[in-house]
Amino acid sequence: MSNEEAIYSALALVLLLFFLALKFKPFNALFGKSRIITDYPIVGMLPGIIWNAHRLHHFLTDLVEESGGTFLFKGGWFTSMCMIVTADPDNVNYILSKNFVNFGKGPEFKKIFEDLGEGIFAAEGESWENQRKAAKFFMANVRFQQFVAETTWEKVDSGLVNVLESSVKTGEKIDLQEIFSRLAFDCTVLMALGHDPKTLSLEMRDSPVVRAFHDAEEATMLRHVVPETVWKLQKFLNIGAEKKMNKAVEIIYGFLDKSIELKEEKLSIPHRIGEDEDHDMFTCYKRAISQNHEAVKISEQVWRDATLNFLFAGKDTISTALSWFFWLLDQNPEKEILIRQEIASNSPTGKWTFSGIDNLKNLIYLHASLCEALRLFPPIALNHKAPVKSDTLPSGHHAKANTKILTSFFSMGRMESIWGKDCREFKPERWISDTGMIVNVPSFKFPAFNAGPRSCIGKDMSFIQMKIAAASVISRFKIKVASDECSILPSCSVVLFMKNGMKANIYGYG
Repeated sequence: MSNEEAIYSALALVLLLFFLALKFKPFNALFGKSRIITDYPIVGMLPGIIWNAHRLHHFLTDLVEESGGTFLFKGGWFTSMCMIVTADPDNVNYILSKNFVNFGKGPEFKKIFEDLGEGIFAAEGESWENQRKAAKFFMANVRFQQFVAETTWEKVDSGLVNVLESSVKTGEKIDLQEIFSRLAFDCTVLMALGHDPKTLSLEMRDSPVVRAFHDAEEATMLRHVVPETVWKLQKFLNIGAEKKMNKAVEIIYGFLDKSIELKEEKLSIPHRIGEDEDHDMFTCYKRAISQNHEAVKISEQVWRDATLNFLFAGKDTISTALSWFFWLLDQNPEKEILIRQEIASNSPTGKWTFSGIDNLKNLIYLHASLCEALRLFPPIALNHKAPVKSDTLPSGHHAKANTKILTSFFSMGRMESIWGKDCREFKPERWISDTGMIVNVPSFKFPAFNAGPRSCIGKDMSFIQMKIAAASVISRFKIKVASDECSILPSCSVVLFMKNGMKANIYGYG
């Protein structure tokens, strides 16, 4: 069952009320409200969400754009779906930074993400602070950064390049989104647990765990847009998207427990003198515990949940960003030529190879192009917050305690008020200053890595991984997207995947 079908079937119970509501004059006609969505009696604006489920992110963008940046969505009287949707940078700055202490995840968020345990996504207060402190401690370590870069390059060189070369030889189309998803998953598991699940290979065997992550993310998105009573009932009856979620959670936790078990077995073997130590996050965590390091104040159960959250975050940023990046290059070939020229000037052999993190710093135009792809297609398109106490946003909208507030990062990349009239164009030049350096855009205008105290601490690691993969591919291959432009659409998921994947022909370059 597709996402749209799941929404239609899950909300079938509102149809009778909707047809009754049609007998009344819509509130819009009475009060001159939005021309894009109608506020009906009884069912509110729910029909508009149902009918636009296939283009949810673009629909929300239309709403906030028409409303000057912030829109009040009214759910039916029988739901708890009234919410504020905003793409106003002043509101985003206020919610995520200036008044951060008053805007927590909220009770609804905890229910929606209950399957992720007590990891850093859902955690708040002291638990969140301790997890973030521990993660920053590991990621600030130079050896850990080198470990991430080296393992990413090894995976790209031995996995990604081989798969693409095979496609060149056979002439068969491949789904690049699937390829990048497997690359990112393997790299993230290596980074977190020092274990290579080898989902990216020439055989491209079916991977239940990769599919499980995808199913879990889609089900989580649906929880944002259907009444809680509906998805809770689906979960209880084990039907629809919640049936997939239940199965996905079982597979994901089974994989995580097995990976941790393998890692603990390896760590139980005495370290040999002269043998390189592992520098993945789990090993660093165990090492810090044994040394009673001040940075680590979290239990093993919380660390397990934090690792799961890290797997979700790490794999999605890289795979989603790379997929949209290469699609944008296909649509803007003149930009790809500029990137290829920059890579060639920094690679004597023509085919780019990794020789150290400093090797990446000269790829300015590539970095700018990745930023531009992230601006237009942020991996996490929506952010969910709720005020602890009643508050008034800079836009003048009043939010009662626990009111759901969605900040649409996807919409922000398409607002003329932030990026100018060319906001929907792919223009890497907007990220490069007159001195040839990357422009520093405030995170409340460019929230691809979140903003404020909850800003992604893995941002630098993500750019390192994306640049290694992108430079390796562009210097060796020419990618021609085979999908029709109309079929490349964002999925209805908490992560901004391409709904139909991205089929492409791969050609050798040079």
